[in-house]
Amino acid sequence: MSRTSKPIRVVIVEDSPTMRAILQNRFEREDDIVVVGAAANAAEGRQMIRELDPDVVTLDVEMPGMNGLDFLEKIMALRPTPVIVVSGSTHEGAETTARALAIGAVGCYAKGEGANGYSFDDEGRLADLVRDASKVRFVTRPAPPTPTPPRTSTAPRSPALIERPRLIAVGSSTGGVEALQVLLGGFPTDCPPTVVVQHISARFAPAVARTLDQSCPPRIVIAEPDLPLLDGHVYIAPGDDRHLSVGGRSGHLYQRLRRGEPVSGHLPSVDVLFHSAAEVVGAGAVGILLTGMGTDGAEGLLALAQSGARTIAQDEATCTVFGMPRAAIALGAAGVVAPIGTIARHAFSKAA
Repeated sequence: MSRTSKPIRVVIVEDSPTMRAILQNRFEREDDIVVVGAAANAAEGRQMIRELDPDVVTLDVEMPGMNGLDFLEKIMALRPTPVIVVSGSTHEGAETTARALAIGAVGCYAKGEGANGYSFDDEGRLADLVRDASKVRFVTRPAPPTPTPPRTSTAPRSPALIERPRLIAVGSSTGGVEALQVLLGGFPTDCPPTVVVQHISARFAPAVARTLDQSCPPRIVIAEPDLPLLDGHVYIAPGDDRHLSVGGRSGHLYQRLRRGEPVSGHLPSVDVLFHSAAEVVGAGAVGILLTGMGTDGAEGLLALAQSGARTIAQDEATCTVFGMPRAAIALGAAGVVAPIGTIARHAFSKAA
């Protein structure tokens, strides 16, 4: 850390004294991070956040009393602060983490209990998440999606006069689960096949898909290799060491999952998805780039635009982090720049 830069100030909210001590010890190894408070419950955490005004909060969502989800909703409503969920990697922990990301948490980190005590995600990853989270600046929070009707024959369908894409490709990162909930909440039940790369750990990707599936009209699932892409379905990248892309054979589209090296710093990469959509579908595709840090997806969105596809970037006011859309806009890749709440409408009509 340079002499002129200020350390990142963190408040830990965690009911386990052992875990609080472990987290504090981990942060103390970093010369650019300082723990300014460690709370045992939501009440203590609320007071510390109010008095200390931290840059980042790490939050255990499985706490007695007010649970972390309720507390997170209050933080987002009253004092928006970058929150990293530090949660169990069990099924229950993953489901809760997915809901927290949909509420507005900007990152997640897995903890667990093994034979030798607590186990964690990669060494150093939590510190990197804190550094990324400290760059988040909340401006406008997107309104949550309105409740959608059950998937029945009476649910909304694509209006007949709307120009129908053959494929929709979506990329998102920091703040993306919340943005996806708004975006996909505006999709019809019979939407064109939609493929999503969201930067998230494989531990949590299935739970994110289930959480989105519960609140959005289309069927939302984890992508599987070499299966057809179907109308009314949204396919989420599994978040492991495979790139998700689109293939085409005999006039039909299918999912491709292939191992590889990171592209644009990510595996899976939005750029890989977008480039495949440009090559296989071209002008019949719609590319959507949502909130996220870095530049992944910018060059791919440009390739889509050059192929004749409709391209849309989320606007700065509704992004948690404007990095990825900003990079695409700077390249001239975005045909439309729109608030998250209107992107679904733009995706289905050029005149919207």
